[in-house]
Amino acid sequence: MLFTYNQPIWECEVDLFAEQKKQHRSQVEPLAARMRPRTLEEFLGQEDFLGEGKLLRRMLEADRLSSALFYGPAGTGKTTLATVIAARTSAYFAQVNAAAVGVKEVRVILDDARQRLEASGQRTIFFVDELHRFSKSQQDVLLGDVENGTVILIGATTENPFFAINTPLISRSQIFQFQPLSTDNLKKLMHRAIKDSSRGLGKHHVSLSDEAADHLAKICDGDARRALTALEIAVLSQVCSTQSEAEVVVDLEVAAESIQRKAITYDAGGDGHYDSISAMIKSIRGSDPDAAVYWLARMLEGGEDPRFVARRIIISASEDIGNAEPRGLILAQSAAAATLVVGMPECQLILAQAVIYLASAPKSNACAKAIWGAAEDVRTGQTIPVPKHLKSAKYKSAEKLGSGIGYQYPHDAQDGIVKQDYLGVDKFYYLPTDRGWEAQAKAYLEQVRRIQSDGQ
Repeated sequence: MLFTYNQPIWECEVDLFAEQKKQHRSQVEPLAARMRPRTLEEFLGQEDFLGEGKLLRRMLEADRLSSALFYGPAGTGKTTLATVIAARTSAYFAQVNAAAVGVKEVRVILDDARQRLEASGQRTIFFVDELHRFSKSQQDVLLGDVENGTVILIGATTENPFFAINTPLISRSQIFQFQPLSTDNLKKLMHRAIKDSSRGLGKHHVSLSDEAADHLAKICDGDARRALTALEIAVLSQVCSTQSEAEVVVDLEVAAESIQRKAITYDAGGDGHYDSISAMIKSIRGSDPDAAVYWLARMLEGGEDPRFVARRIIISASEDIGNAEPRGLILAQSAAAATLVVGMPECQLILAQAVIYLASAPKSNACAKAIWGAAEDVRTGQTIPVPKHLKSAKYKSAEKLGSGIGYQYPHDAQDGIVKQDYLGVDKFYYLPTDRGWEAQAKAYLEQVRRIQSDGQ
């Protein structure tokens, strides 16, 4: 049974024109809404948890659904799957959009669910679309009834639930992460739409070329809604007012015109922000300039602050390239300064130069490991006192305390190296690699350490 909240259930009246109103609404529904799957068999994608024998499918087939959070990007089927569940479950189904209701309306639904359970034993599935739009206090209203089983909550969100949803609510729910639909699934969905005469575009005799289908499937980034919307535009823009029976051909040119420019899927304040910068840094670290510059472009085209990108490039220059190519840090710092002066869009050229240079440079994290190791020892180990010969001899009581006595001045030695202890313990933090300039540092330090250890 499906109930979309508009008013308390006891105030609902029989509408004699309900069917006529439903027809009028369906006439203006976009293709994506009309082609919404009605059964599990029609549903495409999310095989990881909805495929044969997978967890969610088993739960649905057994009618043993527990509270769940549907998390993933737009157009991947979160709301659609909820409506499929509504059609097959024996539980009562109530649906709201978090942006359109408040605590008062939610309490009414929960009270109804409690009365329904007590009167007939029927449970209620409460679907909250865009659950992340509820404040923390609004989410808390759901906790009691979710915990005692009065309602089975299904919350749909495009935000990472571990950031956007209360921890107690997460602990009481199964999280299902929705992935963008594959290009094959999107093409299958579009071909299904052009063949369906009742809900789709079948009455227009549409011919969709392979190139057009490939283009739409690729450029829509796994978003079924965008793919079907573009397809509908491609078809209806060619249908003449005389309702001609001629075949409507959707080729690559028509498909490209119908979708125009690709909308960048990028959440500058959420997962997209962290995932994309992580991908760029890891691509630099992995010496893949092509991948690194792609993720850079993805961020900048999506509206990321170029100053943030510049700061992370500086960090990468020191952490991942280090002394294998010391000029990397100079270039990164220069790129950051230039970014502040130039701004977008021209600063993308500067940032790209820095990213490509760093990705193409030899790599070493020896400097990073050195400071991490030393800092860990400072935090957790016994404090090492400064050796007396290294202490300052400039204060008044220095001579009486023996400070500075015995210090050897390296520049007085022929090679600038003397046998002298600078730490007081036998510990090596900086272990240079054989890559880039660091190979020279390694050879020099081996000579230094040999002299310091045996005096030769």
